[in-house]
Amino acid sequence: MRDEYAVPDDVGFVGEDPYAGLPWDPDDEYAPPPDDGFAPRDAGSAPRRSGGAPARSADPVPQLFAGSPRRVFTGADPLTVLHEVYGYDAFRGDQADIVRQVIDGGDAVVLMPTGGGKSVTYQVPALVRPGTGLVVSPLIALMHDQVEALVANGVRAAFLNSTQSPPERAAVERSYLAGDLDLLYVAPERLNVAQTAALLQRGRLSVIAIDEAHCVSQWGHDFRPDYLGLGDLAERFPGVPRMALTATATRETHREITERLRLPTARHFVASFDRPNIQYRIEPKVDQRKQLVAFICAQPEGAAGIVYALSRKSVEQTAAHLRTQGIDALPYHAGLDASVRAANQSRFLRDDGVVMVATIAFGMGIDKPDVRFVAHIDLPKSVEGYYQETGRAGRDGEPAVVWMAYGLGDVVQQRRLIDASPGDRTFKTRLGQHLDAMLALCETVGCRRQNLLAYFGEESDPCGNCDTCLTPPETWDGLVPAQKLLSTIVRLQRERGQAYGAGQLVDILRGSSTERVRQLGHDTLTTFGVGADLSEQDWRSVVRQLLARGLVVARGEYGTLALSDASGGVLRGETPVPLRRDVLGRGGGGGGGRSRRAAASESLDAGDRGLFEALRSWRSGQAKEQGVPAYVVFGDATLRALAEHRPASLAELDGITGIGAKKREAYGEAVLEVVATHG
Repeated sequence: MRDEYAVPDDVGFVGEDPYAGLPWDPDDEYAPPPDDGFAPRDAGSAPRRSGGAPARSADPVPQLFAGSPRRVFTGADPLTVLHEVYGYDAFRGDQADIVRQVIDGGDAVVLMPTGGGKSVTYQVPALVRPGTGLVVSPLIALMHDQVEALVANGVRAAFLNSTQSPPERAAVERSYLAGDLDLLYVAPERLNVAQTAALLQRGRLSVIAIDEAHCVSQWGHDFRPDYLGLGDLAERFPGVPRMALTATATRETHREITERLRLPTARHFVASFDRPNIQYRIEPKVDQRKQLVAFICAQPEGAAGIVYALSRKSVEQTAAHLRTQGIDALPYHAGLDASVRAANQSRFLRDDGVVMVATIAFGMGIDKPDVRFVAHIDLPKSVEGYYQETGRAGRDGEPAVVWMAYGLGDVVQQRRLIDASPGDRTFKTRLGQHLDAMLALCETVGCRRQNLLAYFGEESDPCGNCDTCLTPPETWDGLVPAQKLLSTIVRLQRERGQAYGAGQLVDILRGSSTERVRQLGHDTLTTFGVGADLSEQDWRSVVRQLLARGLVVARGEYGTLALSDASGGVLRGETPVPLRRDVLGRGGGGGGGRSRRAAASESLDAGDRGLFEALRSWRSGQAKEQGVPAYVVFGDATLRALAEHRPASLAELDGITGIGAKKREAYGEAVLEVVATHG
């Protein structure tokens, strides 16, 4: 009977259940909205001119890039393009080989971590080969970001999506047909429309790049059905080299990408998935709001960050709580009005120190390079999802921290969501495997980075920088406590036909004489009080780790605990049960305050910091005047190089990382003036 089972708050949550009322709906929060349902940060904006003002015109058919001379790189040396457009003197890693493969007309499958430079591998070939590069991008916001940055570098880039007016779309179409575009961005939904396909066939394409190609995987965390229609691009555009690019893919997803996008002869490039600038931290969830505030307050002053939560309700409540603590936090989820999402995203991209609290709907569409931290207050559903979300941090190569609070309730409820999912047994098994891998990362006593890379088939040495490397966790023999817990479960089921969640079981084991314990007569069980030597938090840690390893299972709506097939070995003493001892605040996640100097200047000599801050202030003014994020003007790495080298002429700007010809022309004199004034 229902009254014999544990009530919902018995599963081990501290405070409100973040999963409360959350149905299994993979099309709601677990996949990004389609093209026409996703608002960019500036809803309705057109590509920007080099001066930064939106490309609006009183003319009913606006002219793109009016008055801006075009630089043609067709047939140019790729290194020359890299230097002139992007301000870099050399390719990194496999970039040069990928670029050459595509320029020579070959297909490519590229697996490269976020921040590894995927964009360059298709943008440079698009500039070198004759025609217009077509980029299939899954989110409107991502298109806006990339087009804006390209235009700032003097590249003629545009997009076609639902935010444009008919005259704006007509202008883009006319520019494409005239051969005036270097790159054109479209969503897969739009590319599969007959009119768009007909338009593209009337022009000339140089390369087809399918970004976020893991969206084609039906087992993936970001599956997009429209990606399945991209497999016939070879037949629709014969002779045009195709690229599939992703920042996260297991071997199975890699195979799916190759098969579903019909790239049998493509050359495969698999870069290291290691992001050495990211520090990984995971700590037990006790009071997640307090822990989150402590973590954020320990970050550098002015640091931008993202906090991921599973449900819309949790997003709203967490953002509100952070604001009461003096943190500039904004919510973001698919249930908000499009104008609110656009406004919040715009503030996050443009202002310093903004923290975005979001569902995973805020994942792929964010290309902000200076995100200094990513936090998870709910357990991600897979390692792929976790890697993709943490990859939002530190895209500029500067130090960043990713942090997660993880608890018993996360494990119980994730198992419950899988059980309640509508899929068949194979589907549920696959979801369970994804969760098991995520739990293994959380519970490891070894290097987190080593565990994460191993999931993607990459061997590595301990990193020396994650929480478990910096403060190696203690382990202890948990066999006896595990036997006590399992014995209690067995006695309740056999003697009384009852099943309970973690809370009631812990009360029994600790000998807590609560009203509920007395009412149910659980103080008469032989296991009552046998675990009084452990604290409540210790017992929750025991239960969580046993659940994570499958030595006990959660069942039903209320997450009651039951024996698993592996429980027998524990009860007989045949299965060892080493457990990690939880330590709160591992790796320096708490304490501190919001008074530290921004991290970007901390690596500079004391004599250069004043100039760096002056350049930063100048950049902020330029960005606000143009209505673009600060990183579109210059990244922090460029400002730091300027502060270190103190150029005195336009010629000395050549070779400064991130300053290409267009930006040297646009900002050179102003930068030199700032350097001279504060030199």
